[in-house]
Amino acid sequence: MTNKWLAYAQRIQAIAQAGLTYAQNDYDVERYQELRDMSVAMMADLSGEPVALIEKLFAGETGYQTPKVDIRGVVFKDNQILMVREKIDGCWSLPGGWADIGYSAKEVVVKEVREEAGIEVKPVRLLAVWDKKHHPHPASPYYTYKLFIRCEIVRGEIAKGMETLDVRFFGRDELPQLSVERNTHSQIQTMFEFLDKPEKEVLFD
Repeated sequence: MTNKWLAYAQRIQAIAQAGLTYAQNDYDVERYQELRDMSVAMMADLSGEPVALIEKLFAGETGYQTPKVDIRGVVFKDNQILMVREKIDGCWSLPGGWADIGYSAKEVVVKEVREEAGIEVKPVRLLAVWDKKHHPHPASPYYTYKLFIRCEIVRGEIAKGMETLDVRFFGRDELPQLSVERNTHSQIQTMFEFLDKPEKEVLFD
């Protein structure tokens, strides 16, 4: 799946969904639905996945399309960073996941760290808001903004959760194999820069 054609499919899908939301007549609805069907077919060809699955994941929303939001907790202890080993790929990431409806960004990161790493944390500072397309992640059907939030440990001992195989703290020079769908080596190293320089300005694309 090339990033260029993925971007085309994403954009066609966004235009089609906005058109279906605001269409004034049946003629417009028919044309925007045709565009949506084209975007699904493109994504299915690019990914090798069945059309039905693509329709469910990629074109199942209604209303004006906006980016999905992925929130990651940045927790340090003894100059090491907290990471969890994901069941989905066996690799490591900062604890976190998709933002949930009804939860603030702070509430999401507290919930995700608790569920994936077993500890209670207090969010203290937003570190970065990054557009996934500007970073070396694998291609994805979703257009995503990634929020990195610094958290302090309140209580508890680290323990794996339902979606994680292991939980550990790692030094900057001993990082494990990363789940690059979720975080990249350069992003983790940038988080350590905030440990070295707490007054570092918030980063955004």
